[in-house]
Amino acid sequence: MASDPMNVTPRLSIRHLTKRFGNMLANDDISLDVMPGQLHCLLGENGAGKSTLSSCLYGLYKPDGGEIRVDGTVVHLRSPGDAIRAGIGMVHQHFVLVPGFTVLENVTVGTGSGWRLDRADALARINDICTTYGISLDPHRLVGDLSVGEQQWVEIVKALYTGARLLILDEPTAVLTPDESQRLFRVIERLTGVGLSVILISHKMAEVMQSDQVSVLRKGRLVGTVLTADVNREQLTTMMVGRSISPPVRKEGAANSGKAVLCVHELTRLRDGRPALDRVSLDIGEGEIVGIAGVSGNGQDELFECLAGIARPDGGSIAIDGETLDEQSPAAMAAKGVGYVPSDRFRDGLVAELDIAENLVLGQHWQPRWRRGPFMERTKLEANAREAIGGYSIAASGPSAVCRKLSGGNAQKVILSREFAKARRVLLCNQPTRGLDVGAIEFVHRELLRKRDEGCAVLLASEELEDLFALCRRICVMFRGRILAVLEADNTTTDEVGRLMAGQENETAA
Repeated sequence: MASDPMNVTPRLSIRHLTKRFGNMLANDDISLDVMPGQLHCLLGENGAGKSTLSSCLYGLYKPDGGEIRVDGTVVHLRSPGDAIRAGIGMVHQHFVLVPGFTVLENVTVGTGSGWRLDRADALARINDICTTYGISLDPHRLVGDLSVGEQQWVEIVKALYTGARLLILDEPTAVLTPDESQRLFRVIERLTGVGLSVILISHKMAEVMQSDQVSVLRKGRLVGTVLTADVNREQLTTMMVGRSISPPVRKEGAANSGKAVLCVHELTRLRDGRPALDRVSLDIGEGEIVGIAGVSGNGQDELFECLAGIARPDGGSIAIDGETLDEQSPAAMAAKGVGYVPSDRFRDGLVAELDIAENLVLGQHWQPRWRRGPFMERTKLEANAREAIGGYSIAASGPSAVCRKLSGGNAQKVILSREFAKARRVLLCNQPTRGLDVGAIEFVHRELLRKRDEGCAVLLASEELEDLFALCRRICVMFRGRILAVLEADNTTTDEVGRLMAGQENETAA
């Protein structure tokens, strides 16, 4: 990436920026510079203040104090429109696109003069942007027909079309294949090469290490800004969490007997008349972690929902400890010792308006141990919650803390505590580290290995290939509802898995 010449006006200069939410200080006196042509990474734990800072820069929040300058000029960003006019663009983790509009319409919406849009001029500008930065997009295709990776290109082209000189990318590779991620960083290199500045928000150290500078936030404060070339991953991790992190060690669990616990045969699930799951078969042994690799939307959610009893398959069978299951409801699966950690923690894993004590017994609240006659026994619920809060290091005021107020990492710990306790035979984990910082990820890894060593059969889906290679003996690659291959982690590479994730079958395909 580009170097930082001396005596050049910063593209972005933040001085003493402060943002409060009630009594909580989300950003505390933050000052930093981003230079022209620089890839600048924002790094920090969940709740460290990265999203708040980027929202202030994009006009979504108004700072309570401090100053923001763009190319030396003080700007007052009261809305995203103000940010765009100041030359700031942002690509959110959850895209803001209209599926029924074409690429051209999504890029140009709101940018015409009055009621008119010069389509020929807009097409020429879009094609020029794509040619300049090596982006492949058909302006006439519907966005709803594009892959997730192609939709991200639309967001980036839209920001460039509006004249962005500073581009903020929030977890841009969370939904990309490894090959798509590499293409994204090639485009970023072209952007910075012509003087644009990029702020990258990422939890992935391999991406962080490709930046020019890293600003580390902890508990709302700036710990420091360093040249990436002067530090290593371990030093950045220590700056971020205040301690060193130990990577997981994959070794055979003591309880790995080779006995098959979960057997799935020809499992099929239709959606809109087409197979979202297409004859999926797999076995998981006692004390084994099996991984599922795949870009989001390729059947992982449907597979986990069927195995958890939330959705009924349209064909195939599920067996636990040799017994084929006739009834496949959440209660029936829980009774068989199945725990399920869903991919969307707030939509599927928690009732956000309930407190920690109540969420910890969801699905079990009818059991006599939690009741006194027809009523829930609050004393028992709170005792259970205090044990979980201590055992899982949940940062909360106590059992009565409402779950919608928890950070993503702490909300995930509530789910893990509940579901790991249920998982006596099978543990289903769908994206358990999605959006988590390295400290929370280390905790999840440690708990997964603990359940494996207790003899559980663990099915782990993750978009983070590092997770799968670190924890799993076998990796199943899913594409369009099918398992394309089952690979031994010791005998494959991330490149091979990445090709299969993109649907490129080879001789290893099952």
